[in-house]
Amino acid sequence: MKGNSAKFKILIAEDRKPMAKALAIKLERAGFNVQIAEDGEVALNFLKNDKFNIVLLDLVMPKIDGFTILAEMQARNIKTPVIVLSNLSQDEDERRAKELGAVDYFIKSDISINEVVKRVTNILSQNKK
Repeated sequence: MKGNSAKFKILIAEDRKPMAKALAIKLERAGFNVQIAEDGEVALNFLKNDKFNIVLLDLVMPKIDGFTILAEMQARNIKTPVIVLSNLSQDEDERRAKELGAVDYFIKSDISINEVVKRVTNILSQNKK
């Protein structure tokens, strides 16, 4: 996918800088264009003012949490696929995120960054068809 992926733009909404940077490096190496938002307010502004092909969203962030971002995206009819990467491991949190439109939900400690890149690539290639 490396040849096609450069035109794909990914928003990483993650307040933990080491995690955001590690994701960004892996995704950029895979050929994606990446933007990082370190809090929910910045993420929401990016989503209002720019187009992304996919969003990697943490649920627990300063200023605006991920659930609110998902609800705002729904209210504004922003149809960008969202993969939640969270430390919240309750079934209720996953159910709520998916009800608000998340296409996937991963517990950060249970998934490698390589797996995240694979999942992003799969979702984007499905959406292209």
